[in-house]
Amino acid sequence: MGHREDLLEGAKRCLLEKGFVRTTARDIVKESGTNLGSIGYHYGSKDALLVEAYIALIEPMGNDFEGPRIEADGEKGGLERFQQAWGSIIGSVLASRPVWMMTLEVITQGERLAGIRELLIKAQREGRAGVAAMVTGIEESELPEDVVEVEGRFYTTLLNGLMVQWLFDPESATTAEQLTEGLRRVMERVAEAD
Repeated sequence: MGHREDLLEGAKRCLLEKGFVRTTARDIVKESGTNLGSIGYHYGSKDALLVEAYIALIEPMGNDFEGPRIEADGEKGGLERFQQAWGSIIGSVLASRPVWMMTLEVITQGERLAGIRELLIKAQREGRAGVAAMVTGIEESELPEDVVEVEGRFYTTLLNGLMVQWLFDPESATTAEQLTEGLRRVMERVAEAD
C-alpha cells in the first residue's frame, strides 16, 4: 500500500474512533504511518481526505440495504416492499452505528465542518436516488428524475428522522411495521378525502 491508501485507511479509523470534529491531521498521520505533507500532496486538504474516507465508509452500507428483492403481487413500490426496505435500513443503522453517528455529526456540526459539509451536499442526489431505487424497486439507472427529486427527497426525510430516533433511543424508535402502518393510514385518509 502507498501513502495515499495508508492515509485513507488511517483517516477511516480516526473517523470511526473520533469523528470529524475531533480528528486532526496529526491523528491521521499517526494512524497511517505517513507524514503531514502527504495529506496535501495526495488529497489537497485534511477535509478532502476525511470526506473521501467517510464516503469509503458509507459506500458498503448501500450494499447492506440495497433493498429486498420482493415481488409483492408483482407490484413495485407496494407496502410490503416499503416495510421490508425500511426494516433493512433500520438494520443498517444498528449494524453501522459509528458511521451513522458521523452522519449525525455532519448534520449537527455543519457550520464547523464547512468544507466537509459542502462536499457531502453534492453527494445528496446519489443518496436520494439510492433510497428511492430501494423503496420503489426501480433500478437506480432507470429512475426518472422526478422520482429522485420528489420521492427520493421524501424517503431521505424519513431516513433522517428514523436515523435520529434509532441512534438516540432504539427502545422507543419507530419500527418498519409502525412506519408502514402510519403510511397505510395516511393513504386511507387521503383516499377518503378525495
